[in-house]
Amino acid sequence: MKQNVTYAIFGGSFDPPHLGHKEIIKKSLEIADYIIVVPTFLNPFKSSFSVEPKKRLKWVKKSFDFKNILVSSFEIEQKRAVYTIETFNELSKSYPIKYIIIGADNLKNIQKWKSFEALNSKITWIVATRSSEHLDTSKLNSFRIVNVSIDVSSSEIRSGKKLDYIDKNIKNEVINEYRVK
Repeated sequence: MKQNVTYAIFGGSFDPPHLGHKEIIKKSLEIADYIIVVPTFLNPFKSSFSVEPKKRLKWVKKSFDFKNILVSSFEIEQKRAVYTIETFNELSKSYPIKYIIIGADNLKNIQKWKSFEALNSKITWIVATRSSEHLDTSKLNSFRIVNVSIDVSSSEIRSGKKLDYIDKNIKNEVINEYRVK
């Protein structure tokens, strides 16, 4: 392993993955050398998902298949909601994790994350924002901001909006999946 190589974890439901996620990854690669994308089995703050985890994992692999990206099935293999601290501890056994990537929307509830203080003391947060609005980063020990210009959410895509923001490698599958629902 090369000296001073840095890794970031980018977790999420990716229900579905979209071009906004891809831009977050690309901008985060200006900070970290490698990004480990970790689709959740189930977000600990949610009670359900729209598309089953293995299909979302497949979509993530097809959408983010470019240099310096690793995709981890760790959380999906657990077949339950997994806390970020668990993923961090597991992946740290194999990689020198320095960063965790989050969307700015996570800041308002970040102290509710299991073992937030332990994570906060070990990593630097990469906070992805969609605009230059004021962010309350006061709870974070160390952070970097990446501004993302693509304004889209997975919930918009699930409701049939902004379909042009789906990666071409999975677009037909995603559209067909959510039309069934």
